[in-house]
Amino acid sequence: MKINVMTDILEANDRIAAVNRQLFDSHKNLVLNLMSSPGAGKTMLLEKTAQALRGKLRLGVIVGDVETARDKERLEKYDLPVVQLNTGSACHLDANMIASALPHVDLTNIDVLVIENVGNLVCPAEFRVGEDFKIMILSVTEGDEKPLKYPLMFRESSLLLINKIDLLKYTNFNLDEAKANARKVNPNIEIVDISCVTGEGISDWAAWLSGCYKRKFGTNSLA
Repeated sequence: MKINVMTDILEANDRIAAVNRQLFDSHKNLVLNLMSSPGAGKTMLLEKTAQALRGKLRLGVIVGDVETARDKERLEKYDLPVVQLNTGSACHLDANMIASALPHVDLTNIDVLVIENVGNLVCPAEFRVGEDFKIMILSVTEGDEKPLKYPLMFRESSLLLINKIDLLKYTNFNLDEAKANARKVNPNIEIVDISCVTGEGISDWAAWLSGCYKRKFGTNSLA
């Protein structure tokens, strides 16, 4: 008898993710699963997002890391509600981990909840956590071939943020090639070029967020 363990794990995860999603929807939370390789700029993006959304949408964050609470400490400086999840040896967050964090999150005071997943280009894309959208960050220091080498991450994502474009002139990263590769694996993916250092593209990212919230809940203003 063949037992498909991975299928069983994903099915169990999806059941918990559906419960999470019902809870998020009941509180009118737009939930994003933010994924990237280590060092692509997830935490700095959230710092910039906190500034861009201030007075517009209330941001909350669940941070996933193997160890330390450094990202949580960085984000708390922006007066954000932040919960830290340390996975130990696990290379991703799953729905059960998110469910365990939710008693520590006041969802009534959050409009946009970002789940900052563990830095990894493989595992996070396989596990739903109850999100509305998966968001992928690719930095120009990683290589324009990454969408072809790690297609699942890009196939599962609704939006690709290409970060660190201020460093383009110092790399051999081909921006057009990266976008073409991403669209080969996901023709519907939206793409925004950003620099968290210079602020370029952050307003476009914030507008994308506000637009998603308005389409889902009929308003784009602070509750």
